[in-house]
Amino acid sequence: MEERTVRLYTRQNDKTLSQLEREGRIINRREYVKMHFGDVADLFLESYDWFTEEASKRLPKPEDVHAPIWCSISTENCLKPIPGTVVYVLDVPEDRVIYFDDVKWDYVLNRIYLPENGEDEAAYKKHLKDLGVENRFEILSGKYKGMFPDEEDRIRESWKRAFEIDEWTVFNVCGNIWEIKKEWVKKIVHPGETIE
Repeated sequence: MEERTVRLYTRQNDKTLSQLEREGRIINRREYVKMHFGDVADLFLESYDWFTEEASKRLPKPEDVHAPIWCSISTENCLKPIPGTVVYVLDVPEDRVIYFDDVKWDYVLNRIYLPENGEDEAAYKKHLKDLGVENRFEILSGKYKGMFPDEEDRIRESWKRAFEIDEWTVFNVCGNIWEIKKEWVKKIVHPGETIE
């Protein structure tokens, strides 16, 4: 029986071309994330580390992988190749993909509570007001850091909802993979070329 695959698209640094040729696969490392995000890398790495740990509970990662590889599920929402990058068009075995909601991921990046729905969001805002918290962005990093440990735990726990997809659209759903294997690459798109 033929293995089911899904088509994914990911923009990567063009230096990955030599890694793919040399090793037959591409993996992401923490130092690549640091280089990509520069001065704000430490903030992003906290979120990426959380994502890596949580995603690996859903789909175990290879031991040498330190960070996920983000993929688009459509050409419409795929980052186009710009100088210094390429886009890999991939056919990935279905059981090697972890889907997540990119809109919900923004809550993780912003290090704030991810509500379950509108009612939960309203209740949470009231809860913060009752606590005397004026700015929800300052609980995990800022003037309230360390003051509300239970609240910090509640926020981190809420982030698991990023893996719950309430509405499947090409603009909010992303795929995470742990590696790009050479045999999954169907096309490599360079700047100026069309993806499909």
